[in-house]
Amino acid sequence: MRSLKFLVLFLSLVALLLNMNLIASSQGKIQTLYDFKVKTIDGVETPLSAYKGKVILIVNVASKCGFTPQYKGLEELYKKYKDRGFVILGFPCNQFGKQEPGTNDEIKQFCSVNYGVTFPMFDKIDVNGDDAHPLYKYLKAQKSGLLGTESIKWNFTKFLIDRNGKVIDRYASMTKPESLAADIEELLK
Repeated sequence: MRSLKFLVLFLSLVALLLNMNLIASSQGKIQTLYDFKVKTIDGVETPLSAYKGKVILIVNVASKCGFTPQYKGLEELYKKYKDRGFVILGFPCNQFGKQEPGTNDEIKQFCSVNYGVTFPMFDKIDVNGDDAHPLYKYLKAQKSGLLGTESIKWNFTKFLIDRNGKVIDRYASMTKPESLAADIEELLK
C-alpha cells in the first residue's frame, strides 16, 4: 500500500514537471499570472497585470449548473472584500454538461439579473483539453487537484492567488464561497 502511494506521488510530480516544461517550451519561458491577457465578457482584451497587487479568486462558472447558486456567495465575498484589494474573476465555461450554452451577452444578463454579479466576468473559454485557455493551463500547472490531477473536474473550481500573483490554493466545486473567507482574510493582511 505504501509503495502505491509513493508511485502515485512520484507520477504526480513527474506530470507536474513535464507540464511546466511544456508551458515553458511553448511560450519561451514560464510566465507569471500577470503576463496573461484575457478578454472581458464584453470582448475587451485585458492584461491580468491590471490586477497586480490584489488578492484574486479565479473561478470557472456556468449558468445552468447545480453549483450556479454559488454566484450569490461569490458576489457577497466580492462586496465584502473588494475595498481591501480583493477581486473575483469569473470565466464562463461550457465543457461540463454543456451547462453554459449562452452567448457572452446572455451570460452577462443572466448573472446580473439573477445574482446581481458586479465582479469582473470574462469571455467564455475552455479550461481543459487542447483548446484550454493558456491561463488555465498555467493555473493547473501551479496547483494540481486531488491526487495530483491537473484537469478541472467541474464548474466552479476556484483558484486563490496572493497579491504577488502566486497561486496559493485550489478549491473543488463543492467548496462554498463563504468557506474561503478565512483564507482570503489571511492574504489581505
